[in-house]
Amino acid sequence: MKNKNKQYTAIAGLLSLLCFPLTTQAEDGVTGTEIVIGGVMDLEGRSSGLGLGMKAGIEAALQGQSVAGHKVRFLAVNDSYTPDKAISATQQLIQQKVLLFAGNVGTPTAKAILPILEEQKIPAVGFFTGAGLLRPGKGDIINYRASYVQETKAVIDTALQHGIKPTEICAYVQNDAFGMAGVAGIREALQTSKGMETTLKALDNIIAAEGDEPVRNQLGPVGVYTRNTFIARDGYDSLKAWEQKQGTGCKLVVTVGTYEAIARFIAYASNKADPWIFSAVSFTGADDFRKTLNKFNLHDRIIMTQVVPLPDSELPIVQEARTALGKDYGYVSQEGYIVGKLLMHGLRQLETEKKPITRANLLATFKGQQFDLDGLNMNFSDDNQGSNLVVMTQYSTEKWQSLQDSVWQDWLDKQQKTTTTN
Repeated sequence: MKNKNKQYTAIAGLLSLLCFPLTTQAEDGVTGTEIVIGGVMDLEGRSSGLGLGMKAGIEAALQGQSVAGHKVRFLAVNDSYTPDKAISATQQLIQQKVLLFAGNVGTPTAKAILPILEEQKIPAVGFFTGAGLLRPGKGDIINYRASYVQETKAVIDTALQHGIKPTEICAYVQNDAFGMAGVAGIREALQTSKGMETTLKALDNIIAAEGDEPVRNQLGPVGVYTRNTFIARDGYDSLKAWEQKQGTGCKLVVTVGTYEAIARFIAYASNKADPWIFSAVSFTGADDFRKTLNKFNLHDRIIMTQVVPLPDSELPIVQEARTALGKDYGYVSQEGYIVGKLLMHGLRQLETEKKPITRANLLATFKGQQFDLDGLNMNFSDDNQGSNLVVMTQYSTEKWQSLQDSVWQDWLDKQQKTTTTN
């Protein structure tokens, strides 16, 4: 009888293991009750609007969610948009055993921590950067958003179509990996244009400069500023020197930086009465950028590329985000919400298929797959980037709205009048 009881006990134990495959041999970040996701972002520094927006969006998407009895929790740590702090924050979260990193904000910080994640075989999902170092990148990387190359190329291609010459395109960027990702996009957009050998060579030299803070001003049609600072004069002087040297004016200045720094540069150039058209990439942070532009009373000739649907979109994921986020809804928090929903899509797939919650299994729900994310198409069939969405918007005092073709001609006419007058 005792032997039979032992047999029954052994069989019951085996059945319990088979019935609960999601909890066997748990991965880091998966406890008996929780799935813990980590994120490193600026929550206290000069670009904290970006980090707080991403954090709010991800938390809203994960709020109250559970998978196979595991509550999903997001644990965010501040890095003040500083690489050294990003490394420390990453190591802290690894020690706390997170399943993966999601929503990290920034290119220079991503550049610093991606080698660590690669070594530890920890996935990076939905980072808030369009830099090429994540496309495809080393290690396990899943991107939501379009690249900076796609964003800058969209603006430049449109500018060329409306009569702006390749030699009239300049840039003002952050002097680090983030800014150089934008310059690389500008170079790609201009590389097939005729008569651009001098400009392309100058851009190559600027991109190739090495060091933490290399000299990049006065080398070509690019002005740079130091990360986490707002001094615009040196970068502005660099563009004016290029204009004088080449005998041509900048008509479109593509900017790649954070909201306060870019707004202050536009204010500086506008105070100098330069009739430039300015464009900004999505990372600049549409809502904080708008508030800062209003502070300086800047409303004209400003373009911004967005990589999420516009707020008035009827897509279910936009409506869900607006409801979930309330007063915290914005372009950046919308992206955070999408990243959170992307994670939940993968986790739900594992739950449906009754597969263990592991890093490898979760990555397999994305790689090579195409699916609908509450109305937003995600396509990982050819690469590790789900969306190619780029929307060009123009600034008004109240909101960013779709950029109309007719606006280009109005701006160019104003430029012509200003140039003639001067």
